[in-house]
Amino acid sequence: MTPRRRSVPCPHCAKAVEWTTENRFRPFCSERCKLIDLGAWASESYRAPVAEDPTEPDDSEPGAGTS
Repeated sequence: MTPRRRSVPCPHCAKAVEWTTENRFRPFCSERCKLIDLGAWASESYRAPVAEDPTEPDDSEPGAGTS
């Protein structure tokens, strides 16, 4: 029985990519798409959402957290 080839979309350009160990750029289709994504992370284009806690003082306000 031959293993089924799985295809996934490239996260950057959506081109179909075979999910195999031979594809050294997976899940990306190419080194170019991989480096574009890395650059977006490095420039902080991607951010994890943070829920604001209303009980904590805002550090951006002058005098916040001082008594």
